[in-house]
Amino acid sequence: MPESAAISYSHNAVWRIALPMIVSNLSVPLLGMVDTAVMGHLPSPHYLGAVAVGAVIFSFLFMGLNFVRMSTTGLAAQAWGANDGNEVRTVLGQAVLSALVLAAALLLMQRPLGQLALMLIDPSPDVASEAARYYFVRIWSAPATLVNFALIGWFIGMQNARAALLIMLATNVANIILDLWFVLGLGMTAEGVALASVIAEIIGVITGMLIVRSELTGKAGTWSANEIINIGRFRRLFSVNINIFIRTMTLMFAFGFLTAMGARQGDIVLAANAILLNLQSFMAYGLDGFANAAEALVGRAMGAKSRQGFVKAVRLSLAWTLGVSVVFSLGYLLAGRGIINLLTNIDAVRAAAYVYLPWMIVSPLVSGWSFLWDGVFIGGTRAKEMRDAMLISAFLVYLPVWYFTQGLGNHGLWLAFMAFMAARGLTMTWWFRRIDQRGGFVPAST
Repeated sequence: MPESAAISYSHNAVWRIALPMIVSNLSVPLLGMVDTAVMGHLPSPHYLGAVAVGAVIFSFLFMGLNFVRMSTTGLAAQAWGANDGNEVRTVLGQAVLSALVLAAALLLMQRPLGQLALMLIDPSPDVASEAARYYFVRIWSAPATLVNFALIGWFIGMQNARAALLIMLATNVANIILDLWFVLGLGMTAEGVALASVIAEIIGVITGMLIVRSELTGKAGTWSANEIINIGRFRRLFSVNINIFIRTMTLMFAFGFLTAMGARQGDIVLAANAILLNLQSFMAYGLDGFANAAEALVGRAMGAKSRQGFVKAVRLSLAWTLGVSVVFSLGYLLAGRGIINLLTNIDAVRAAAYVYLPWMIVSPLVSGWSFLWDGVFIGGTRAKEMRDAMLISAFLVYLPVWYFTQGLGNHGLWLAFMAFMAARGLTMTWWFRRIDQRGGFVPAST
């Protein structure tokens, strides 16, 4: 499929994917901020702590399974670049089927998983009780959440970021409205926040399925049940997914470890860290728009065997990632305290969050590299290297730095987390250069 790199891989091409994804991605942490604000204005910090603990649990359970989205994006983008209509349908079918099987496993194992998670995080009794109420409602969103992962990943791979935007906006706007209604209107607490998530994810799936039908109408290609359930094809999908799963679970471990160690310093530190993690999440989801653009454009270039397109996709995505990282840092420098004040009116929590705010000011400059490389590696389906970089950063950098800086208290914890994010960027830069020099993405001769 001949294509012009100057047209297909340009600043406009990056922004056509990045802008809708930035808007949709930012709706996720905005939802988290609404959850935090709703709980943060209840009379006790244990409500806020409970939602923070619940968020960590579902980061492990759901985001740990986000390989459904990531692998789907890379495979769909490569099929789209190769102009293979049958393959794009097969990729979607296998992704949705995988999502439903994984969701069924989560529901069957919900009780032991929830008990284990609360035991490992070890919050105070009041926080644990409220977090359990949240967990046993929210777990029922698993089928819809994982199917949404598959749909969003497929749409990004198909270069249709607007569809992903519509799914995420439908989900998160509904979630915010239901949050406010259930908690402020009906007087519910953590279980109200959880129920809002369940209903909103179902709304997202309905939206996505309607768009899929429209997307494929008139496009060449056919569905094949035999191809979708083909064991050999599932082995290929599994080989990508297992490495992304290990990588993502390691990342979730890093966030969970920060929350757990903060919880052991008391409910005030736990609540303050929850607020700062909202800022980290807001920044990460914003910068992920450029990673999503890299996923789609790199995968497309590989499917089309366009070396020029590959190089332009990487360079442009990287440049925009670093530029917007600077904007986030300046924003947190100038408005960080104001954002904290919006998220809680508890003076002790505000004061603690102010102390650790400088870590959020430097975080975009430290973290931005790793987000971009994630997109490049996903588009290139280089899951093994993503896994190795994450394992090195977590277990050879993060934990040792934390161990030797425990005397610094929560500052030591945040220092270790920043070292972890920096190590991710550095190790993935090294892997990228090594793979590219060996022609592992798109050989220089193409």
